[in-house]
Amino acid sequence: MVMNDAVFMALALAQGRVALAAGEVPVGAVVVRHGEVIAVGSNAPIGRHDPSAHAEIVALRAAALALGNYRLEECELFVTLEPCAMCAGAMLHARLKRVVFGAPDPKTGAAGSVLDLFSNPQLNHHTQVQGRVLADQCSALLQDFFKQKREAIRVSNSPVRDDAVRTPDAQFEQLPDYPWPAHYLSNLSALAGLRMHYLDVGPRDAALTYLCLHGNPAWSYLYRKMIPVFLSTGNRVVAPDLIGFGKSDKPKKEAFHHFTWHRQVLLEFVERLDLKNIVLVVQDWGGLLGLTLPMADAHRYCGLLVMNTALGTGDTPLPAGFLAWREMCAQNPEYDVARLFARSNPQMSALECAAYAAPFPDRGHRAALRAFPTMVPEFENADGAAVSRQARDFWQEHWSGQTLMAIGLQDPVLGLPVMRDLQHLIRGCPEPMLLEQAGHFVQEHGAPIAQAAVKYFVSPPAVP
Repeated sequence: MVMNDAVFMALALAQGRVALAAGEVPVGAVVVRHGEVIAVGSNAPIGRHDPSAHAEIVALRAAALALGNYRLEECELFVTLEPCAMCAGAMLHARLKRVVFGAPDPKTGAAGSVLDLFSNPQLNHHTQVQGRVLADQCSALLQDFFKQKREAIRVSNSPVRDDAVRTPDAQFEQLPDYPWPAHYLSNLSALAGLRMHYLDVGPRDAALTYLCLHGNPAWSYLYRKMIPVFLSTGNRVVAPDLIGFGKSDKPKKEAFHHFTWHRQVLLEFVERLDLKNIVLVVQDWGGLLGLTLPMADAHRYCGLLVMNTALGTGDTPLPAGFLAWREMCAQNPEYDVARLFARSNPQMSALECAAYAAPFPDRGHRAALRAFPTMVPEFENADGAAVSRQARDFWQEHWSGQTLMAIGLQDPVLGLPVMRDLQHLIRGCPEPMLLEQAGHFVQEHGAPIAQAAVKYFVSPPAVP
C-alpha cells in the first residue's frame, strides 16, 4: 500500500464521520491533486434532497469548481466505500487519474463487486483503481451505523406502557437545525419498559464525549447550536431526553416523577453506553441531576461545562427567582412553552420556539412540566437533598477535572448570584464566561461557549 493512500483515506473517513453526524450513511471522499487535497465531500442525499449527492459526486463538483474545469485528469479520488455505477460513471467522465476506495460494496459496487465499469474495454478512458485501503476501518464505520439504525427501529417500534404516552413522530418533522438521527433505549432496569430517546453523534472512540443534559421544559433540541461545534473537532456528543421530555416516553401522572428515579435512569444510561472521558454539560435540571452523577463513577468524567443551574441541597433557601417560577407554574400549569422561549429569547424564530413545544401537544403529555418545579429539593429531608449535599462535598473536596462555567446574565431564575455561589463550591472553577444577552436558556447563545469549550477541554488527563 502506498503510504499516502492510507493518509488520504483517513481524511475520507473523517468526511464519513461528518456525514454520520448529519444523519447520513457515513461515506466520505477527498480529491487529491499532486499530493494536495483540493476538495472534500460527505454523503448528503437526505440533507440536500438530492439522490445524486453521494460523497464522491459532492467532492467531484467541489474539485471541478476549484480548478475551473470539469476534467480532472491530474486528480485522484479517495472514497470510503466502493463507488456505485452513478459515481463510477461520473469519475470516468471527469477523466480521473486514479480512484482509491476502502470497503467493498457487494450490493451496488461498480468497481468489481457487482460490475466493473472501470475495466470495460469499450470505454475510451481508463481510470486506475485501488481497493480495500483501510477497508476494516471503513467497513466498521458503516457496520456500526447500520447496526444502530436497526436497533433504533426495533426500539422505536416497542409498545407504549399503559401509564404513559408517546409524542407522535409527526410533531418532530422538519425541526430547524436538528438533523441528527434518533436513538432509543428501553431496557434499562430503571426504565421498566419506558422508551428513552437520545442523540449519539461523532466517533465512538473520540478523545472526549460531551454529555449534554437539558432542563425543564427543554429537551435535547436545546443543544443544537453547540453540538456542531463539539463535533467539529472530532468529539462525540451524547444528549438524552429525560423521561417526560422531548422524544422520550411521558408518564401520564405527575406523581411518577421523582428526583432519585430520574438520577438512577441517568446513572444506568451512562453505564449502558459505557461513556468515558466525559465532559459533563449541564444547565437547569441538567445540573440539579447531572451534578450528582460524577461522584458515583468519577473515573468516567474529566470535565464540567456548567451553565445557569444549582445544587438542591435543602439546607439553603431556594433562590427568589426560582420560587417565582414555581408559583407561575402552579398558577398556569398549561403555560405556552413556545411563548416562554420567545419571550426570553427574542432572537429565536417562530419555528425554533415551536420546536420546544413539539413534544407537548396536549395536557396528557405535560405531566413532567407540572411535576418538575415541585421536585427541586427545598428542605433537608426532601427527595434528592441528601445526595445533592454529598455532591456538594464531592465538588468541593474531590473534583480533579477541568471546569468551565458560563453564565447568562439575563436569567431571573438562576442568574449571576446563584452561579457565583456555585462557582465557589466547585474546586478549581476559574472565572466564568459572562454572556450579557443570554438568559436562563443560555444554550441559545451557546456557539461561543462551545467554541471556548473545545479549546479548553483539549484532552482528558491521565487516569491513575
